[in-house]
Amino acid sequence: MSEEYFQRLVDPDRLATYLESELGPVEEYQLDHHQEGHSNETIFVTWGAHDLVVRRPPPGDVAETAHDVLREYHVLDSLQETAVPVPRTVLACEDHDVLGSDFYVMERLRGNVIRSNEPEQYQRPAPRRAIGTELIETLAAIHTVDYEAVGLGDLGHPPGFTERQVRRWSEQLMWAFEVTAEEREVTELYDVMEWLQSNVPDSTPSTLVHGDYKLDNVMYAGEDPEIVGVFDWEMSTLGDPFTDLGWLLSYWWDEGDPDPPEATQTLSATFMQTEAYQTRQELIDRYEAETGFTFENDRFYRALAVYKLAALGEMFFRRYLEGNSDDPMYPRMREGVPQLAERAQRIIDGHEPL
Repeated sequence: MSEEYFQRLVDPDRLATYLESELGPVEEYQLDHHQEGHSNETIFVTWGAHDLVVRRPPPGDVAETAHDVLREYHVLDSLQETAVPVPRTVLACEDHDVLGSDFYVMERLRGNVIRSNEPEQYQRPAPRRAIGTELIETLAAIHTVDYEAVGLGDLGHPPGFTERQVRRWSEQLMWAFEVTAEEREVTELYDVMEWLQSNVPDSTPSTLVHGDYKLDNVMYAGEDPEIVGVFDWEMSTLGDPFTDLGWLLSYWWDEGDPDPPEATQTLSATFMQTEAYQTRQELIDRYEAETGFTFENDRFYRALAVYKLAALGEMFFRRYLEGNSDDPMYPRMREGVPQLAERAQRIIDGHEPL
């Protein structure tokens, strides 16, 4: 990250003045930019004895509408006294004189965010079981929160949610095709689109939905790891919990599965194929026991998840073709999206079963 970009994110003196007014003066003050995320920006702050995190939108004219961090704060703040593990909320600020945007402050948690590789200390049967158990039980905790009671009843509109998901991602895909089709066409996605539109489940539960629930959006801590925090709530809403479950399952690889699409392997850790990790079906069984829900239409929800990934990839590819990104992953979507389309069709056809 360039120093110029960091200066666009935060004015250290103005932030210090704000924190001092809210939390009191300290002798030690340090800032560090966390660069793992791909949407809202995360800045680590040492404020005396407090380890804090500032979350703000990326700089730019469209940031405030596209990245509603105060909505994310509202969700985190509402979940403080629930069974869902989230960081402690500290402050929310609407004064753009401080950082040039809305932002919020939460406590910084310590632990392991598991991305592409299995941490060495977890390479034993008990921690491997705990990783899957914690992941699915925490999702169940999200889906069984009484969202009305905690003040989240206005977060979304559950009726018609699943159908809107198919429509929204199809619209995103068609937007991308306006440019990418001149390079190459992915006609298989039209077949997937039509199948999803024709197979939207008639009736679903309505719960709090995370929107991007997967392994690298939670943090584990301890020798027998427990989840201490769930992050990245900016997509959260009220709707169909099985869209979360399908999304999680699309990232969870069983022994004997086909290899992940080559061009998207950086998005797909596969170490859970190792002995002692749960299978997808075992995760579903635990989820059903914890929630009381019955997960039906698994092909629909897993195919929808991969379809959403394909739509995201095609949007990335359009931005690359238009010269609007220098992310090295974006040009790989030339091959990656057709591979994702093949995977979605494979799930639909029953060739990648639970």
